[in-house]
Amino acid sequence: MTRDLFGPAFALARREFTRFMRQPQRVVGTVAQPILFWLFLGSGFNASFHSPGMGGSSYLEYFYPGVMLMMMLFASIFSSITIIEDRDAGFLQSVLVAPVSRMAIVLGKVFGGVAIAMVQTLIFTIAAPFLGLHLGLGSLVFLVGAYVLSSIGFAAMGFFFAWSMRSSAGFHAIMMVFLMPLWMLSGALFPIENAPGWLHAVMTVNPVAHALVLMRGPFYMQPAELLADSKWLLALGVTILWGGGFLLASMARVEKREKGATL
Repeated sequence: MTRDLFGPAFALARREFTRFMRQPQRVVGTVAQPILFWLFLGSGFNASFHSPGMGGSSYLEYFYPGVMLMMMLFASIFSSITIIEDRDAGFLQSVLVAPVSRMAIVLGKVFGGVAIAMVQTLIFTIAAPFLGLHLGLGSLVFLVGAYVLSSIGFAAMGFFFAWSMRSSAGFHAIMMVFLMPLWMLSGALFPIENAPGWLHAVMTVNPVAHALVLMRGPFYMQPAELLADSKWLLALGVTILWGGGFLLASMARVEKREKGATL
């Protein structure tokens, strides 16, 4: 059973990653856009930015985890679009009629997107020491774990919405309208403490905001401190529920579609 599940899932994930690496324009676009965004916005707002509770950090430093989250967002969007492309090319239909668990399809597509996002964010992590952010081994492990959990949430969410879409352009437009506000209201652009009351409430219930807390914590706290911090533990729980919930919802959607097609 395990082999029947993870074997096809690994094959699909590897296919997603290989296809990404064979498209240099896509690699450059998904990496360069967030970096340019970080440099231009960071430099522009640096002089007027004051972050509460972070020791007067620069805007480049404050915005740094938010750009990592943006990389994951774009990676999930592009990896989910391949579902529509595979359907148009006939590949998805071939997978659906194969004796493969439908759960393997979801896991393969989602973890293919996770692998793509991880490569980008790990490369960008190299910039941390130049901002004065030094990570010990334990903090790095916690940071990588935050990357994985956050990217699973984005990739599973992208899969959930892409499964029933027929147009790549339409899916991209809907995702930008839906996912970009989630990212913008995550605390990536400005601290939640400085937001007006109604906006503070919206940002508090935003699961992407908790993913950012999970990611920002290892840069400023040691593993033992993180495990004792109620805010970070809450962010961990919300991020796990967010990613796990969309994984289960995506699996339910795949099963429902298959039964409807059989009828």
